[in-house]
Amino acid sequence: MNEEQRLKLLGTKCREFGQGAVARMLGYSPTAVSQVLNNKYKGALDGFLTRVEEVFGQTMVDCPVLGEITLGKCAENRKLPFASTNPLRVRLFRECQICTIGSGQAHGGDSK
Repeated sequence: MNEEQRLKLLGTKCREFGQGAVARMLGYSPTAVSQVLNNKYKGALDGFLTRVEEVFGQTMVDCPVLGEITLGKCAENRKLPFASTNPLRVRLFRECQICTIGSGQAHGGDSK
């Protein structure tokens, strides 16, 4: 998704759920959402819009561990703490540390 598509998605979700609810879903303040929508946001817009895509988008990525998953699922796994109790979690943790897919640097199936 390009920047324009992610901004459009943000606007659509704000109309659907309201800015306050969307802000909570994204983990940003309602003020930040309003500033992005009004082109007055002073922070890193790419990080904000990547979060929009993670939460609301349907972009698929090729995870080296799980195969094809949504960018949102990738973000969920990337944020999990290390847990040695499950071999899959260990493998995910290690791969997520070096993978660039969920970092906003690569999308659409590009790995590393």
